[in-house]
Amino acid sequence: MANMHEIRDRIKSINDIMKITNAMYLISSSKLKKAKKDLAATEPYFDKLVYAMRSILSRAPEDIDMHYFDRREHIPEKERKVGYLVITADKGMCGSYNHNIIKLTEQKIGTGQHNSLYVMGQIGRMYFQRKARAGELDVDPEFMYTPQNPTMYRARHIAEQILKEFDDGKLDDVYIIYTKMVTSITFEPKILQLLPLDAAHFVTQEDEITRHHEASFLPSPRVVMEHLTPNFMKGLIYGAMVESFCSEQQARMSAMDSATTSAKDMLQTLSLQYNRARQAAITQEITEVVSGSNAAGL
Repeated sequence: MANMHEIRDRIKSINDIMKITNAMYLISSSKLKKAKKDLAATEPYFDKLVYAMRSILSRAPEDIDMHYFDRREHIPEKERKVGYLVITADKGMCGSYNHNIIKLTEQKIGTGQHNSLYVMGQIGRMYFQRKARAGELDVDPEFMYTPQNPTMYRARHIAEQILKEFDDGKLDDVYIIYTKMVTSITFEPKILQLLPLDAAHFVTQEDEITRHHEASFLPSPRVVMEHLTPNFMKGLIYGAMVESFCSEQQARMSAMDSATTSAKDMLQTLSLQYNRARQAAITQEITEVVSGSNAAGL
């Protein structure tokens, strides 16, 4: 059994750690509230944007001549260049949040031969860049965006870069891998196709699109869709960034809450050990006094 001095040191150390976990829990809680508020404030705009694109699709010809809808079916599956926009965290101590995203990404890139990664977040960037240096992956070294405090400005720049890569033929398919909040306390990694576009981006059921050929477009459906598509991409990316940020904070809150609970359990155990050690020390001192008295009486 450890002596009283060692137990006191451990109790002090655990108390200090518990202060840190409590502080991190409160910070994550504050960030989560702000992120949810930002998401709720921007959702109406993007809901209207999706509705507008759905309305255009329902009244436009079935074969819209726009390159963002071009699936490039002439390119064989094995030769398609696929880009993955991966959103991880800048920091750890958030449970399995980063691990789940990295695991899903590795599963997806294992199915193709020409993959390009665009990684947000220091944790994922460092992990995949180590593999890139070993020649296993193609990771964009200039893609240095942070997932912290998502902004529309950042989402717009990312959307413009991804669209340019698609326009230049450097990417044939683009996916975003992020963490979606299922409920306020549960979340899961998810993959969503950004490009090329199809009706599935805007509807949940096949019969939601009804063709109405009486509508007219000025100057044309293609020009209208090409104007709206960058905003739609920006909205998708921003929404994924905010959901990932919310999930990260929720994961860190859960991890810090578990750590605080474990620390309290350890403190309770150490307190019992300390009391036993103190009682043993008192008993030993009494025994020594009694033994000394008896020896003196002899």
